[in-house]
Amino acid sequence: MTTYRVFHILTPKKLSTEAFAELLSIIDNDGIEELNDSIKVYVSENEKEEFESALTVFLHDFQTTYTVESLEEKNWNEEWEKNFQPLRINDFVGIRSDFHPKFENVKYEIIINPKMSFGTGHHATTQQMMQMMALIEIQEKKVLDCGSGTGVLAILAHKMNAREIIAFDNDTWSYENHLENVALNQAQTEMRLGSLEEIVESDFNVILANIHKNFIAENMSLLSSKLKDNGFLIVSGFLSTDNQDILNTAQENQLLANYITQSENWSCILLQKTKEK
Repeated sequence: MTTYRVFHILTPKKLSTEAFAELLSIIDNDGIEELNDSIKVYVSENEKEEFESALTVFLHDFQTTYTVESLEEKNWNEEWEKNFQPLRINDFVGIRSDFHPKFENVKYEIIINPKMSFGTGHHATTQQMMQMMALIEIQEKKVLDCGSGTGVLAILAHKMNAREIIAFDNDTWSYENHLENVALNQAQTEMRLGSLEEIVESDFNVILANIHKNFIAENMSLLSSKLKDNGFLIVSGFLSTDNQDILNTAQENQLLANYITQSENWSCILLQKTKEK
């Protein structure tokens, strides 16, 4: 069993707890819990020093404090199994674990066994990403999944008959878990451990990026360059208050919004690349 440390961090006065948690998610961790005026970040014991070093740098510009405590050792997979409920999005897709019964009357079924409770598809951003995927043609298209995590979006792309799927993540755990879930679903994806800069291909028809605002804003130009004309970029992982910033950056890079959704203060935007004049 893994031992965890809990970093209890007070939310800075100038930010909402939700926004603060989103910003902090750029530092590798094993889970974030949002409270009324603070957040708890869960980090495995062997990652504690690295996380605390990054946290110190991150908090330099924020007037806040934090405490650290040990978390009672548990079988976290067993705890997760007690609480994880199957997810169904209309008749489009159903997500379950291998210990749940099969769905009836859904077009696509995905089996996901994430470690702990992350990447099950329950988060509002992931659900919106899947709903956006239902709006576009993915059959026989080449797809890139950025920050793939457990692989739920890449697996859905496979089930929608994508011609080729490349996925990447810079986290070793996510890389290994992606491979496990792909095998469970008998899917075919090319999973890479690394960053967007290491993706040399530039002929994608669809790019999926459910990460966070900073990644999307800083890499919009690079994402656009890897997308074919008329191709689609679906982005999420940012608060609705950031929509205009994302839209402005997108427009600067030949990307126009076709559709925007919002759920629980999180947004998802379907962008399409225009041809150069």
